[in-house]
Amino acid sequence: MQVKTKTMGVIDVPMENRLELPRGLFGFEKYRDFAIVESEYKPLLWLQSMEDQNLAFLLIDPFLICDDYEVDVDDRTLEQIGITSAADVVVMAIVTVPGDGSPVTANLQGPIIINKKNQQCMQVVLNDSKWTTKHNIIEALKKRGSK
Repeated sequence: MQVKTKTMGVIDVPMENRLELPRGLFGFEKYRDFAIVESEYKPLLWLQSMEDQNLAFLLIDPFLICDDYEVDVDDRTLEQIGITSAADVVVMAIVTVPGDGSPVTANLQGPIIINKKNQQCMQVVLNDSKWTTKHNIIEALKKRGSK
């Protein structure tokens, strides 16, 4: 399928990269159709709106930047997007790249849960105060590299 992107113009994206967010993202509830698009900045991906080419979010696999990351979401919540098995789950975190030079961060408190079987997903808020909306990615990768 063809997708108009914020950073790369019009590109071809496989249908299996299309995602439906029945409730949208927090603050962007009216946007429900997205596509996962490769990023020029590995290991990041783009979550590109298919409804507004200017709306896109960088994503990262939170387990790449946090060894002890845990996503505790109740089964009833996960059933909303058809998840019945942990094997169907992919977890991603939204990345913030501030324009003022401050640290690049990941939102570990509000991950995106993807059902890889039906391509539906949702954003959840984790109750554990251990996770923040501003987890410093560069610092975390440096720590990982020094282990």
